[in-house]
Amino acid sequence: EVLAARCGSAAIALAQGQRPDLILMDVQMPEMDGLETTRRLRAEPALRRTPIIALTALAMPGDREHCLDASMDDYLSKPIGLKELYDAIRHWISRTRTV
Repeated sequence: EVLAARCGSAAIALAQGQRPDLILMDVQMPEMDGLETTRRLRAEPALRRTPIIALTALAMPGDREHCLDASMDDYLSKPIGLKELYDAIRHWISRTRTV
């Protein structure tokens, strides 16, 4: 099942209520960007280990590091191929199921 949130505060509320297996996080969102949203999600004990993958059009030097410094687990830049996205999701889902 895929759930979507249009802003950071909605993403936090949705994640708290649904406890997703994985979160694809847009870095540029209204109200609260994906970096701050991720920091707040990581403050929630139940969501600390949920994989968060940055999926963003940001592709400047240092952008990947900013995402990882905010506690995201991975970074994918747009445009992205379906196989690359599928492989990343499969990788992170399989890691959470073996921990």
